[in-house]
Amino acid sequence: MMMRRRRKEVPEDTNRAGGRKNNARQMLGRRGEQMAAEALRGRGYRIVEHNFRCRYGEIDLIAEEQDDLVFVEVKTRRGTAFGQPEEAVTRAKRRKLAEVASYYLDMHNAGDRSWRIDVVAIDFNYDGKFREVRVYSNAVSEE
Repeated sequence: MMMRRRRKEVPEDTNRAGGRKNNARQMLGRRGEQMAAEALRGRGYRIVEHNFRCRYGEIDLIAEEQDDLVFVEVKTRRGTAFGQPEEAVTRAKRRKLAEVASYYLDMHNAGDRSWRIDVVAIDFNYDGKFREVRVYSNAVSEE
């Protein structure tokens, strides 16, 4: 007699690729982006766009501060087991951010506008309690 394997049921709120961990990570990321936007508004930035995507990649926030167009990468971490959030902005990520920013400027005919890339680091402790927001202005230069 041949036995069939029972197919493992996957709860509706998960997906096969990432499951609940991936969903929790996405929720933490969204929460971090919301907190970053609030912190930037408090510093006088005007948020223009959230999660701009193109074929070159994605930028979390696009804002204006005075005359500058500001592309913002938000990094959120719970705990420091994998380092500080801002340490996750690697050389490859910085290059990608500059590519996406350049594309955005071309797309909006804003090549002559002053711009920069900022990084916002959001820290939570292991229990998910908010600790700190750090804003690094002009954190990425064209490489």
